[in-house]
Amino acid sequence: METLHVDLAGRSYPIWIGPGLLGDSARWRALIRGRQVLVVSNTTVAPLYLHSLAKGLEGLHWSSFLLDDGETHKTFANVGRVLEALGELGARRDACIVALGGGVVGDLAGFAAACWMRGIDFIQMPTTLLAMVDSSVGGKTGVNLPVGKNLAGAFHQPRGVVADTDLLRTLPQREYRAGMAEVVKGAAIGDPDFFAWLEANADALAAREQAPLIEAIARKCAYKAGVVSRDETEQGERALLNLGHTFGHAIETAGNYSEMLHGEAVAIGMVLAARLSERLGMAGAGDTARLVALLGRLGLPTEPSGQHPASRLLELMRLDKKNSAGTQRLILWRGIGKAEIVAHVPEAAVLDVLLPG
Repeated sequence: METLHVDLAGRSYPIWIGPGLLGDSARWRALIRGRQVLVVSNTTVAPLYLHSLAKGLEGLHWSSFLLDDGETHKTFANVGRVLEALGELGARRDACIVALGGGVVGDLAGFAAACWMRGIDFIQMPTTLLAMVDSSVGGKTGVNLPVGKNLAGAFHQPRGVVADTDLLRTLPQREYRAGMAEVVKGAAIGDPDFFAWLEANADALAAREQAPLIEAIARKCAYKAGVVSRDETEQGERALLNLGHTFGHAIETAGNYSEMLHGEAVAIGMVLAARLSERLGMAGAGDTARLVALLGRLGLPTEPSGQHPASRLLELMRLDKKNSAGTQRLILWRGIGKAEIVAHVPEAAVLDVLLPG
């Protein structure tokens, strides 16, 4: 098992990574300060793992709220339903939400926790690879709107992250591959040695071998924990974690959050960001080729589907939260491990990489 910490001003929380953690209630139950718990999960995960979690909640006053599965259910309406469930539980200020699920569950449950009585505790228990390596760490919570992804939300840090790698055994192959995109992203942003390690271990990771998988999760979480500790509310360095996301979110939004998984869109977005970096003279084609090759070996897409006009994708990119004063502000790179924030990116260059071919 690996233990990491996110160290913030005046507070810290653990990230536990390894097998058997869901059943290790002596470890995570200490994070629950009150007697009331609402478990938020979904209709896919709950039948598999809610009974195991329930054993660790014995003696507490708890209930569960289940979402339908999928990105399309990360909405304000469902936040309202979680808040109603907290009301029915009679939740006080020392109540706790446990988010048992992937990124949708974690983001929505965390946002509800931030809203109830202006902030109660929550614990992340991610059940997907993508959630383990990215969304469960760092305190970003929120929901999607028809005009854009994650445009409503709050920074609200969890009490802890319990990443039980045994839960990945039931994760569908497509979801597993999507999670690998976020692992690659961390290396592409700021760790060229980790990127080379991923290239050397790509086949083992694709086969879900446990030892390299746990190491990959831990290395990605350690990198993100360091960034979050230095820049909790994304005033500077933390924005680098969005490499590929401006393109990727536009692709997701254009498809009404139902055509592509988040990690698939991010994989394509990273490639587009790398190509744009080439066009702007910031990086060479060799780094883009290495990125495309690694993503391909991990079973991820690297090209847009062509279903949505480039002009539509550019329009959606203008709504990105990193933009300011009406100008495009993107995360690009100067090669593997050298991402940076670039302001005033010419829209003509962005449109150029979005066009087919």
